[in-house]
Amino acid sequence: MKIAVLNEFSQASKNQIIVNELKKVVEPMGHQVYNAAMEVPLSEQDIPEAYTEENPRLTYLHLGIQAALLLNSDAVDFVITGCGTGQGALMALNMYPGVVCGYCIEPTDAYLFLQINNGNALSIPYAKGFGWGAELNLSNIFSRAFGSPKGMGYPDGRKEAQNRNANLLFDMKKQVAKPLLEALKAVDPQLVRECMIPRFLDCFYAGCKDPELKAFVDQAAEGKQ
Repeated sequence: MKIAVLNEFSQASKNQIIVNELKKVVEPMGHQVYNAAMEVPLSEQDIPEAYTEENPRLTYLHLGIQAALLLNSDAVDFVITGCGTGQGALMALNMYPGVVCGYCIEPTDAYLFLQINNGNALSIPYAKGFGWGAELNLSNIFSRAFGSPKGMGYPDGRKEAQNRNANLLFDMKKQVAKPLLEALKAVDPQLVRECMIPRFLDCFYAGCKDPELKAFVDQAAEGKQ
């Protein structure tokens, strides 16, 4: 499984903690981690001079665009994201077809979401409640999320019904939402261009399997140059 880490400006200083804990857990399982998040670790203060066109001030709105492109192009199989509370990233990701993101505060959330809802992204709060022992909580979240096959159901005997509902949710999102390219072309082009940071592009191009999405990203990345 290919797993991408995305985080916004307010939690960029915690990026290495997140990536390190994820790698320690999932790489021995054979999964690959891509750090597709902001380029430099910033303090939790918003320092305007630290942001440039090369290192834009990404918010949870950008995370939704990035996750949608990565997951719908099959560049990655799963996204670990979040923001201060985890709520903004959750809402931004779930706007798009092909993305089903769960909210995760502690390990039981991760396990139940993956077993029952069988989604492809987790949003974690990286400011609220992120104190002493936070790295241990992250490690336990990742262990429970990726330590067993997805979609096995909970409790025992509920697998068939829960997988049916999870698949229906993916289908319903396609039916009620605009197709992804149509939706992204309706978004402010500046927001899309700002998403095209080097780490994201490296992750996207390494695994993208959708020529139309690749052409869209090519154009957006060229517009930033």
